[in-house]
Amino acid sequence: MIKAVIDRFEGKKAVLLVGDDEKEVVFPADELPDGLNEGDYISIDIAYDEEATKAAAAEAEALLADLKEQNS
Repeated sequence: MIKAVIDRFEGKKAVLLVGDDEKEVVFPADELPDGLNEGDYISIDIAYDEEATKAAAAEAEALLADLKEQNS
């Protein structure tokens, strides 16, 4: 689990300071839970989505096959 603090809001974006090094990351504010304020700490869980990766690869492969067929 990664820890971050909300440094500030800039319009529809939130500037997060992530990890022990407090790397600055810009994140869509509407993807954060409601009611958070500057100075609030959050936890971020990042996980690999194998299904979505396979689906995207299959879609890209199908599009490439269509392009090759159109150019034959």
